[in-house]
Amino acid sequence: MTIQLDPPAIDPPEIDPTAPVRQASPAPRWAGPLSGFLAGAAAIATGLVIAAIMDVDSPLNAVGSEFIDHTPKWLKTLAIDLFGTNDKLALRVGIVTVIAALSLVVGALARRRPLVGPAAMVVFGLVGGIVAAGRPNQSVSAGVPAALGAVVGSAVIWYLVRLVRADDPASDVPSTPTRARNGFDRRRFVTTSGAVAGTAIIATAAARKLENDRIDRIRSAAPDTLPEVLDDPTLADAEVMSTAPEVPADATLSPVTPYLTPNDDFYLIDTALSVPRIRLDTWSMEIGGRVNTPITLTYADLLALPQVERIITIACVSNEVGGDLIGNAVWQGVLLRDLLEQAGVQPEAEQVFGTSVDGWTCGFPIEAALDGRDAMIAIGMNGEPLPLQHGFPARMIVPGLYGYVSATKWLSRLDLTTWDEAVGYWIPRGWSRDAPIKTQSRIDVPDRGEEVPRGTVPIAGIAWAQQRGVAKVEVRIDDGDWQEASLATDVTIDSWRQWRYDWDTTSVSAGEHRIQVRATDANGDTQTEEVSRPDPDGATGWHTRTVSVAG
Repeated sequence: MTIQLDPPAIDPPEIDPTAPVRQASPAPRWAGPLSGFLAGAAAIATGLVIAAIMDVDSPLNAVGSEFIDHTPKWLKTLAIDLFGTNDKLALRVGIVTVIAALSLVVGALARRRPLVGPAAMVVFGLVGGIVAAGRPNQSVSAGVPAALGAVVGSAVIWYLVRLVRADDPASDVPSTPTRARNGFDRRRFVTTSGAVAGTAIIATAAARKLENDRIDRIRSAAPDTLPEVLDDPTLADAEVMSTAPEVPADATLSPVTPYLTPNDDFYLIDTALSVPRIRLDTWSMEIGGRVNTPITLTYADLLALPQVERIITIACVSNEVGGDLIGNAVWQGVLLRDLLEQAGVQPEAEQVFGTSVDGWTCGFPIEAALDGRDAMIAIGMNGEPLPLQHGFPARMIVPGLYGYVSATKWLSRLDLTTWDEAVGYWIPRGWSRDAPIKTQSRIDVPDRGEEVPRGTVPIAGIAWAQQRGVAKVEVRIDDGDWQEASLATDVTIDSWRQWRYDWDTTSVSAGEHRIQVRATDANGDTQTEEVSRPDPDGATGWHTRTVSVAG
């Protein structure tokens, strides 16, 4: 016999019909914008980590690079004036700030119109994907990170907005005996928001780690040493030797500026937001265009060709008077004229047009490759394989021309063209087509505003006039006469020349004094006093510093 026991009856909680209905707690006003901000962060983080996994440009870099490519001259000039060499960092910060601001607005709007959130994320993803897929050397797959980022961002904002909407319906089965509807669940929102933020931070850190690993792989692929540079024993003329000339001790007169600039201290100027994606085992460069026989060279091919070393000073056209966007190094590589002779230059060729792996372009006159100057495809810098940030595996070095028309980093191809057939990156932006480096000089010591003692005070610095050479440097104190400075040994006309003037301060008045310097090149031309901006073809003027003589 089975006895069935019924569970004891439990009366439902009584609700006092006369009790006031507690109103739901509405979400605070900041919850909507915060939802949009977190969704934007999740979308960006997803795009970064997926791009790193797929080894394609991230949507952020793609959009930033596209912005750089379409920056008008006035804005580029303003960015250089305001941020100097930190202009790319400023651009990154600006892009993230704009995205953050838009995300806050989208979140605020989505609180009342939920579909606005996912729709905005889709638009952001569509724009980022199209831009990324359209960048040089990228395919349709480059748009995938932006698309997946949009999916994640849409899901996040949809869910978070559901939590913050003021008209969230009541639950069918209240968990407590109350007539109040559910309203804003602060704990759930905070927990979910924290999880989204934490995941975005972790994903961004993972993307950064993968990007650093990518760069390390490129660096590790570089050889440990460079091919040996051999001189022809039958040649006695130092001008045609393959090795660089010895640098004598008296080539250095400045107490703060070495004759050769260490690689880590060498200036860095380019438009790349990240190091281009280079695989050394598949990398090659081509010499084509108006040649009889196009040439394709792998990295191994370049290493196997006869090598030369040359000491060459290169400078950026953006260098202000007295600026530091200039450096002197021993470059090793292959002379361009030898390769062009092998390819066969057609009579119609007017310029050598270089293209970087990341699509950057520039062009210089064909004469600069054939007139006897040591224009080269460089693979080494100061005795080491070319550093990645300076253009590994190969870059162009052309003595006497500003870098914006000649110094293609991460070289992909050289085309011989006419001026009408191809236009370099900076020319439509208002910079001059022809860009010979101007004769200039710089004071390195004493520092601006420095208090100097009574006695003999060294005034020293550098002067340069590539392809001409520096013949004289003069120093003037206040409005006095120009005094000729001592010149260091002239190692080569393609490198800077150091100078020094010993100033006797025993007979000058205490207080502020102005120091000026000017250089004269081997053609007898003295640099102009007229002050001009770097654009369109290089800054001019005498470098001036004011110092204080001790009482």
